Amino acid sequence: MDLIFLHGPAASGKLTVARELSLLTGLPVFHNHLVVDLLLEVFEFGSPEFVRLREQFWLDTFGAAAGTGRSLIFTFAPEDTVPAGFPDRVVSHVSARGGRVRFAELVLSPAEQERRIENADRQQFRKLASVSTLRRLRAAATSSTERPPTELTIDTEATTPVDAARLLRETFDIASEGRPRGYNVS
Repeated sequence: MDLIFLHGPAASGKLTVARELSLLTGLPVFHNHLVVDLLLEVFEFGSPEFVRLREQFWLDTFGAAAGTGRSLIFTFAPEDTVPAGFPDRVVSHVSARGGRVRFAELVLSPAEQERRIENADRQQFRKLASVSTLRRLRAAATSSTERPPTELTIDTEATTPVDAARLLRETFDIASEGRPRGYNVS
């Protein structure tokens, strides 16, 4: 079992690349906003309950997938409400069940990030979608935000989502598992 852990800043193309990789490999996409948006219905972002349950849902899903040998793709944006050591806990949780974690970072320039941040497709989930909010968050950012390890870095300004997915598949030697579950692909 492989957990393909795609991480990068807002608007770096994590979900877009994950969906392309899913189409190529049949791996399901476990987009971080599935859990984030669910919890926002009940708890304020960053509250102790939100932080605890978010990580619990993530880890439980990774563990269950590893326990059944089901590889998957996870998207993640590092930020200060994620407790320190999360990437290590992911690796420990997955490897204890016979799986492995493959880390890839998606990067882009601040100018391109600002260009993409207000794209309409970001409205599907409760994603950051405001240039002014992005700038405010950048100004308030601290160097303490933990970034996951990186085996592969992809510049999504210079690489199309399809080419990024191909690069991930080749670099991580991801075998095709058929069509992803729950995906209605025409």
